[in-house]
Amino acid sequence: MRVVDTSIWIEWLIGGPLKKTLAKEFPDQTQCVVPTIVQLELAKWLVREVGENQADQVIAFTQKCVVAPLDTRIALIAVDLHRQYRMATADAVVYATALEHGADLLTCDAHFEKLPGVVFVRTTA
Repeated sequence: MRVVDTSIWIEWLIGGPLKKTLAKEFPDQTQCVVPTIVQLELAKWLVREVGENQADQVIAFTQKCVVAPLDTRIALIAVDLHRQYRMATADAVVYATALEHGADLLTCDAHFEKLPGVVFVRTTA
């Protein structure tokens, strides 16, 4: 199982130089865990950048993955992670979701780079 962070979804969708690398790392939908907070962040970005119709299509795609709602258990784990690593709330929720699902986290956000269970993809040389 693999949680895909919003940063990876955006890199994948813009089709930049990382797309080939990400294609190798991106999990099959049955193995892709999508926290609902990632759906929120992704929908916000998509509506702003490409419009509501394409946002709807991408969110529909994420709904075929393993959608992980923010529940009390994940929220409490996120509190501990926020305190331990000084993470932003959304980042703590994403990382807590990965931990709770026994999944790794695929991201290109540098603040996750050295954390256990993180597959970090560098965006710059």
